Amino acid sequence: MKLALFDDNRLGVVTAGDLLVDVTDALPGPHDPDPLTAGWWRGLCRDFASRSDALRDAAAAGPARPLADVTLHAPVLGPSKVIAAAMNYGEHVTEMHAVQERTLGGVEAWMMNFDVFLKSPSSIVGPGATVTLPPDAVAAGHEVHHESELVVVIGTGGKDIPAELAMDAVLGFTAGLDITVRSPADRSRRKSYDGFSPLGPWLVTADEIGDGSDLDIRLTCGSAVRQQVNTRDMLTPVPAIVAYASSMMTLLPGDVLFTGAPPGVGPIAAGERLDMTISRIGSMSVTIA
Repeated sequence: MKLALFDDNRLGVVTAGDLLVDVTDALPGPHDPDPLTAGWWRGLCRDFASRSDALRDAAAAGPARPLADVTLHAPVLGPSKVIAAAMNYGEHVTEMHAVQERTLGGVEAWMMNFDVFLKSPSSIVGPGATVTLPPDAVAAGHEVHHESELVVVIGTGGKDIPAELAMDAVLGFTAGLDITVRSPADRSRRKSYDGFSPLGPWLVTADEIGDGSDLDIRLTCGSAVRQQVNTRDMLTPVPAIVAYASSMMTLLPGDVLFTGAPPGVGPIAAGERLDMTISRIGSMSVTIA
């Protein structure tokens, strides 16, 4: 099922033919559009298995509206945290040696290893957003890079989740950009500016995607292909990332987990439009200002 948040943070199901059906009234409780208090979304993430039939029935009953007639938002609301994986594609590890030599004057060896870190939830924006380059980073001459990634949205969550059970804790997947300032600052600081976590266009539930291990990621800017990879090339697959993250912190319903940047990261500039597609999920665009 493709779940979308649209207009006044209503819940929609995306159907064939670029159509959307509003299924908000099929939710068991009142709808709260405020992302700061929208516990209904986190409840849906936790209880999706018991609510999916009602949502499917509502989607089948219609009426459907063209996606062009609605405003899509990021397909998450009020996550307790945004977790991100670092160094999860071999070719990206290799390219980061040259990137760090250029931007930092040397390679930080500890940063070449797989790990996870936190981003601010306030960095999340939706498809079609305008991402503004931070004035302090621009003034300091720092490069700001794109990183297109498969993103996990946690369902039931949990603590110390075994890898073989990790997908039971996942609601689904979306596409995301982990926008990054290249500077000596801490990872979380460099990646947490407002607008630095575009997500969209919607969430595809795990029953349609599996464990996310065979999806094509592609990022273009104009006619130039900047990133192109299949998720089978991940060094640490999704179930292992979920298990590893849960060994340190309890994963709560609705939490967001970026799975790592593919090779091809590079600078972005004002006036550019980035178009990102993940097979079996969808496409989104953002504009740089």
